[in-house]
Amino acid sequence: MPWPHLPDDFRQTHRSVWVDIDSSLYDPAEGNRVYHEYMDQLEYADSLGFDGIGVNEHHQNAYGLMPSPNIIAAGLARRTSRAAIAVIGNSIALYNPPIRVAEEFAMLDVISGGRLVAGFPVGTPMDTNFCYGQIPALTRDKYYEAHELIMRAWQEPKPFAFNGKYNQLRYVNCWPRPIQKPHPPIYIPGGGSIETWDFCVENDYNYSYLSYGGYKAGKALLDGYWERVAALGKDESPYRAAFAQVVCVADTDADAEKLYAEHVLYFYNRCLHVYLGFADPPGYRTIKTIQSGKLNQFRAENQRLFTSLTWKELVDGGFVIAGSPATVRERMEHMIKDLRLGCVFLLFMIGNMPDDKVRHSTKLFADKVMPQLRDLWPEWKNDDRFWVKPLETRVRPELPKNGR
Repeated sequence: MPWPHLPDDFRQTHRSVWVDIDSSLYDPAEGNRVYHEYMDQLEYADSLGFDGIGVNEHHQNAYGLMPSPNIIAAGLARRTSRAAIAVIGNSIALYNPPIRVAEEFAMLDVISGGRLVAGFPVGTPMDTNFCYGQIPALTRDKYYEAHELIMRAWQEPKPFAFNGKYNQLRYVNCWPRPIQKPHPPIYIPGGGSIETWDFCVENDYNYSYLSYGGYKAGKALLDGYWERVAALGKDESPYRAAFAQVVCVADTDADAEKLYAEHVLYFYNRCLHVYLGFADPPGYRTIKTIQSGKLNQFRAENQRLFTSLTWKELVDGGFVIAGSPATVRERMEHMIKDLRLGCVFLLFMIGNMPDDKVRHSTKLFADKVMPQLRDLWPEWKNDDRFWVKPLETRVRPELPKNGR
């Protein structure tokens, strides 16, 4: 949900789209229109048969206007009936106390009839450390404690006391509890931390690699993840991994550039313009991750993203999958097989793209691409550990009798 009205000279006149961006660039009246447009697009995706619709959490930025994804998700839970509500996710180290996440996620699971995918990101350093003031070296420790508290709150049937390093609660008694048992599927967004890989594998959580560097840049990192899966003796279900990909579908390859290039360039050259001092504060990355060399890859990728990129560079470099349905289908299948993905987060709304173009791309994908991608892992079709288990019979919202 980016802000679509950043000025043409934004990179030259503002040092960052995140943390200290000038709030005078935001117009609340226009924000009213933008929020409804973005939510309408997610509801439209539900009507077209997508498996899930997603939201996420970021603070003090024009990159994504969702400091509280749970508010957006609550609206979607009432206005949709089939798709999973994927909150990817709540930055659980920021909540004081984290029981708030357990309560609100449980509410979303119950309201939606068991359609919640619960995301537990550590959080970007921009959000966690600079906007919310968490000490970088303590963030991951707080994260693990928050995770323990939430999982116990969801699963222990009686009130209990929690005496942690950061949270001391005499009574923990989560009302309501989620529908899905023992808990909703957990997705962990990550950017290359070795500890996150192990945490996902050991708990049978989905590892969700979120990067705008595209699948070519992501291959080395995800190859490392699958090596850790094997080293820890776990099965190779593709549903252990997810990946975010910008996708633009048009009638022809040439039409894709004509329709979408200006909006994709707006996103990469303005919405990803982050001051590098905010991107990786000392203490945020662990020693183990630094030693692995993944940090250097992360920095190199960001250095490239935060420069001017052409449409050709974005497409040829695998940052963006764009073109006719046949082209997109071919490249998507290659990406899914090459990275061994059971779940792909498809990013159709990008930059300042107008609503009609977003819907055009979304519908072409739903009609002419998605059906051919559904059964790429037939040997794992019965693996339901990593997806929602909604109630077979669940309440739908009643429409107002006057039709308004």
